[in-house]
Amino acid sequence: MLVMNIQQIMKVLPHRYPFLLIDRLEEVEEGVKVFGYKNVTINEPFFQGHFPDHPIMPGVLIIEAMAQVGGAYASTIDGIGDDRVTYFASIDKARFRKPVLPGDVLRLELELLSKRRGIYQFDGKAYVGETLVAQAILKATFAAK
Repeated sequence: MLVMNIQQIMKVLPHRYPFLLIDRLEEVEEGVKVFGYKNVTINEPFFQGHFPDHPIMPGVLIIEAMAQVGGAYASTIDGIGDDRVTYFASIDKARFRKPVLPGDVLRLELELLSKRRGIYQFDGKAYVGETLVAQAILKATFAAK
């Protein structure tokens, strides 16, 4: 079973603070399903403006966190090297159901739906506890830097 800490994630993703949005990965079903985790703190830079009197994590950053989980996972299971970078191909059926607040632990569940001609399609769901807070179908590909 694949488990990645933040140092290992940083070896496969080019993102860095403040845009690295995942803290840990755990493979749940080999080659099919992975969980990523994001500890959401009040110190996140986006809370300064979103919104100062009612801080909530922007939905687009929840989707980005899902994409980072998928990119890190795909690059690891397929051994994609440092000479490639992940690009979004599409975001479909995105839904935001509940706000994500400071202090929440965001659990990002991605299931690999298909992999064809270098395009990965994931079914992504984000949870806080057992509550579904967001979901989307994500497609990504890898290209030379």
